[in-house]
Amino acid sequence: MAGFVSHFTNRVDAKGRVSIPAPFRAALAKDGFEGLYCFPSPFQEAVDAGGFGLTAEIQKRLDAFSTLSMEYDALSTALYGASETLKIDRDGRIVLSEMIRNHTGIDSEVTFVGQGFKFQIWEPTRFAKHRDEAMKRALAVLSSGGAPETAAGGAL
Repeated sequence: MAGFVSHFTNRVDAKGRVSIPAPFRAALAKDGFEGLYCFPSPFQEAVDAGGFGLTAEIQKRLDAFSTLSMEYDALSTALYGASETLKIDRDGRIVLSEMIRNHTGIDSEVTFVGQGFKFQIWEPTRFAKHRDEAMKRALAVLSSGGAPETAAGGAL
């Protein structure tokens, strides 16, 4: 399976660095993106992260709107304007930025959560609560035979 799958929790070192899980680094290398593209999730106290697969999905969503519309302006500001591209050092670590720490509440540990074409960066206890809620919602969606979101709406 390609992309980002599973979840991993790693410690933050004294310099504010954390290692990206090896399987996620491998997926980023395969993607060819230099660094790690990140932005605050508009839906969760998490940060969405990835490479070209994520930026392509963002652009696909934006392409559904006129470039001079309020919708385009709001989405491009939230998904591009509030973003950061973090450098990955030779040991596979990133420095957690102020944006990441403020949006997620991360202190000493980070949970990386695979979501296929992207992954999320979470504070571990917040992720545990979210995972429980997501499992309940997934069960409800699967039980009802719910359809996926449309191209212009819904989560990334």
